[in-house]
Amino acid sequence: MAAALSGVKIVCVGQFYLAPYASMILARMGAEVIKVEALTGDPYRRGTRPGEEEISVQFGMINSGKRSLALDLRHPEGQEILRKLVLQADVLVQNLSPGGMDRLGLGYEDLAQINPRLIMASGSGFGSSGPLAGKPAMDLTIQARTALMTTTGFPENPPVRTGPSIVDFMGGIHLAAGILGALYQREHTGRGQHVEVSLQDAIMPSLSSNIAGMVSSGGTMPERTGNRHGGLAVVPYNAFPAKDGWVTLLCPTQPHWERLCDIMGRPDLKETYPTMRVRCENYEEVDAIVGAWTAGYTREEIAEMTEPAKIPTAPVVTLPELIADEHTKARGVLRWEKDDEGDYLTWGSPIFMSDSPVEDPPRTRPLGADTDEILTLLGFTDEQIAALHAQKTVG
Repeated sequence: MAAALSGVKIVCVGQFYLAPYASMILARMGAEVIKVEALTGDPYRRGTRPGEEEISVQFGMINSGKRSLALDLRHPEGQEILRKLVLQADVLVQNLSPGGMDRLGLGYEDLAQINPRLIMASGSGFGSSGPLAGKPAMDLTIQARTALMTTTGFPENPPVRTGPSIVDFMGGIHLAAGILGALYQREHTGRGQHVEVSLQDAIMPSLSSNIAGMVSSGGTMPERTGNRHGGLAVVPYNAFPAKDGWVTLLCPTQPHWERLCDIMGRPDLKETYPTMRVRCENYEEVDAIVGAWTAGYTREEIAEMTEPAKIPTAPVVTLPELIADEHTKARGVLRWEKDDEGDYLTWGSPIFMSDSPVEDPPRTRPLGADTDEILTLLGFTDEQIAALHAQKTVG
């Protein structure tokens, strides 16, 4: 079996998470990825903790399995090297500051002239149109601008960012999807195209419940609903106390609710709260009843009672519990690998395909480790490579 993207060549000119995660997804599908970094490296390459001076854990997890080219794109010869790379590439994915590639003469219109089959995928905070176009942004910026922060947390508390960097990774997933669509279309047209994803556009659909709840309530619904449903349209839907921590439980349909009433030994609640509308109108009362019941059991005991009734429940796990979880290990998405240098932590692929094996990611390469080899493949002689190093065009 061949990997899904075997033979596809991708150049990644990006830092932090957006373009690097999009290219990581494609690398796990078998694409060859060259990560182009400034001579100083991606800002996330070196961590702030002891032992991370060379390659930080977070950088290694996202960039394992990619070749590393250290290149100064501000230098005319550095720009020419990238053009030579583009001649051999299928995709260039980038998330430089808005307009950065155009200012270097490396925008899509420039590169498509030398390789009409090139797919250029650009990720940015707000896209290339609209009043906010061109403004710099990162995960926290977008969380503020798109109401993620005002919808996260509890109504009596200040807005708060989500724990994970959900915006950057949602953006990366959308960018990878756009690239795959463009690759498929190119099979029919023979032409590449420019794919654009903005972080704001990518994250907004995740607010569907919240926006619907705000609109349907005429603006009276609280923006922050804590652990309850974002649109307050499903009850019960919350994190409830257990003897040994917390457990989430929800009843998305009427049969779920009726089965829960039986499990709790409270069949009378079927008549007290007979419909979803009634339960939503009395969500605090319903949550108090369910919470009083869950508090008498451990998380495992609650699961043993609710799972046979197909009521969605889950323990609220800690990060150490997640890392050690047997299901996490079995799926192999978060994985420990081993090589001659020892153990290293990386990501597998969250996408499984029955006829396309997932590529096992080798350790993340040191900055510029593949520079000379890549330049040789592009036709540069040893003397030319030495000169490029001397003038600090490459590293």
